Amino acid sequence: MKTKSNKLLYKIGFAVILAVLCAYMIIPIYIIIKVSFGTTEEIMTQHPTLLPHKITLEHWVDVLTSGNVIAPLAKSFIVATATTIVSIVIVSPAAYAISRLSRKVKLAFVMILFFTKMFPTVGIALPISVRFLKWNLMDTNIGLILAHLIGQLPFMAWILVSTFSGIPKDLDEAAYIDGAGKFSTLLRVIFPVAAQGIAVAGMYVWLNSWNEFTYALYLSLSTKTLPLMVYYYINRGGMFQTAAYATILAIPVIIVTFILQRYLKSDYLSGAVKG
Repeated sequence: MKTKSNKLLYKIGFAVILAVLCAYMIIPIYIIIKVSFGTTEEIMTQHPTLLPHKITLEHWVDVLTSGNVIAPLAKSFIVATATTIVSIVIVSPAAYAISRLSRKVKLAFVMILFFTKMFPTVGIALPISVRFLKWNLMDTNIGLILAHLIGQLPFMAWILVSTFSGIPKDLDEAAYIDGAGKFSTLLRVIFPVAAQGIAVAGMYVWLNSWNEFTYALYLSLSTKTLPLMVYYYINRGGMFQTAAYATILAIPVIIVTFILQRYLKSDYLSGAVKG
């Protein structure tokens, strides 16, 4: 009887904690959306209400007709997507090779990856911008993609080394016995099994690139990214326009997360090796 009561209390406690965490994450997003659609009288009051009473599209019309949405949105999307694709193409084979090394060597590589993340982005952005200026890469998508890769390649490698290490070596040996070469084994056997880890790594790299600010500040002159537009309106004091831009910035994040969530299954590797 006590066991059942303990289990019930555990479930209730877990549900309460989960509800609090969800509210902690959702309420700020809700407030931003509410402000973007709110009227000045309702938001700029001493005691604003949680639920909206008056809704206006004035702020969204101002933002969408300003001519400063499509170009930043396109630039942010192109840079984030290209950074993710290039990262997967470069890192996946390298991470797989590292995962098949001895434990000590693999640990050394992982520590080196951690070491590269110790350098602050601000300290790297300035010399990169000077170099890119000489290479005519300032204010270009390619330049911004290359800059994002500096921070995202070690991050993705750290995730994928762990992912590939979790795949049994028996799977490689079975593919070799069946006559598959190394490249064929990697492409047709290992990558499909590691799709979950690759999807997670790709999602995080895309989100990091989408929200990246420092490199965009140094390398974007004429066409800004969406995070820079949010920063621009914050400096201008445009609270309502800032909220509208922040909402636009969050929409692709929700879409990408929804698309990739089907890969986030804890039992994705189950049944990979039988017998």
